Amino acid sequence: MPLVCLGVTQAEVRGGSASIGQADYWWYRVRGSLLHTVLHPYAAGAADVLDVGSADGPSVSWLRGDRMHITLDVDPRGLVPGTGVCGSALQLPFADESFDVVGAFDVVEHCEPEGQAVSEMARVLRPGGRLLISVPAYQWAWSDFDEQNGHYRRYTRRRATTAIESGGLEVLRATYAFTSTFPFFAAERLARRTKHVLSRSKAEAADIVPLPQTSSGVDRFLSRLGELDARLLARRDLPFGSSVVVAARKPER
Repeated sequence: MPLVCLGVTQAEVRGGSASIGQADYWWYRVRGSLLHTVLHPYAAGAADVLDVGSADGPSVSWLRGDRMHITLDVDPRGLVPGTGVCGSALQLPFADESFDVVGAFDVVEHCEPEGQAVSEMARVLRPGGRLLISVPAYQWAWSDFDEQNGHYRRYTRRRATTAIESGGLEVLRATYAFTSTFPFFAAERLARRTKHVLSRSKAEAADIVPLPQTSSGVDRFLSRLGELDARLLARRDLPFGSSVVVAARKPER
């Protein structure tokens, strides 16, 4: 039986997750490790968990509830019928205070208005519950890749924490990630921007956006740099990187 999308407008279905086409891509594997290192302590022991945007699930397999684990996405292709809900982060189809943890990894940049998405995730959190997010970093890195993926914005750490705090949540940790691979990211994005400007073309939101392909040797090299980030993040926050990762808490009454 096909999944029925709840409260999803056509404008929200802009660009499917690249992980649907290539779940084993190095970036998703590294992201899973980095998110686990930074955020797992805030999810440990949670009974009921909501994973928003879980079509990107290959790199967040560690996020599970001891009692209930619900996945939600606007794209039904990344969900398993019977275990997933096709719905919108802007109108979560759940009662107030339903979850101990809500995760939204590379989701909020797809949401407009941003504040409505944050407020909805805060609404379904129980008092003392934790919101765990990641978002892409730096507006200067905006390129046709963001347009094809249906992004509305990129973030600094301050921009991300301000958005979370505006939703009435208390930030517990905020750090950059993908620091060791950042020079390669910056070079690739600047090259993309230059090519895009020179071509004078307009990028449109795509269905499944193709990922930059790497050889097996480059894949291993980038993965090892990611392992270095994980070791550093286990001890401290990082000052820059191509992603921002935030853990926040809903105040007790």
